[in-house]
This record gives sequence, structure tokens and C-alpha cells, in this order.
Amino acid sequence: MHEAKSSLSRLGERVICGERVVIARAGKPYLELMPYRASGGARTPGRLKGQIRMAADFDDLPEEVIRAFSGEAE
Repeated sequence: MHEAKSSLSRLGERVICGERVVIARAGKPYLELMPYRASGGARTPGRLKGQIRMAADFDDLPEEVIRAFSGEAE
């Protein structure tokens, strides 16, 4: 880890060139450096409209679960 701190710029260049860089701490893999990749763009709301179904009883909660969350469990 200490060696990586002192040579971070050089390690970053190696990563940009396609090399895999894993930083170890106490002899064990600790971090992996990866190049930044921009996200795929803005999300489009409603893209899955009509493809997802909820069961009619989705919001029904059994009484024993309600009691358990309120500290009244047996």
C-alpha cells in the first residue's frame, strides 16, 4: 500500500494502458485500480411499462408481521 501511494500516477498510467493493477495490504489483495468509464447515459423512465406485474395482495401484510415490527411478537 505504501509503495502504491508513492507511485499512484505511474500505476494510473499502467491501468489506462490496459494493465490490471491490484494493490496489496499486508500481502493480501486490497484494491484493484480501474479506469473511469462514464455511465451509459440518462435512464428512460417507463421503459419496462406493461412488463412488470404485482400480485393483487402485494400490499397485504400478515398481522403477525405487523406485531413483530411493533415489538409485540410472541
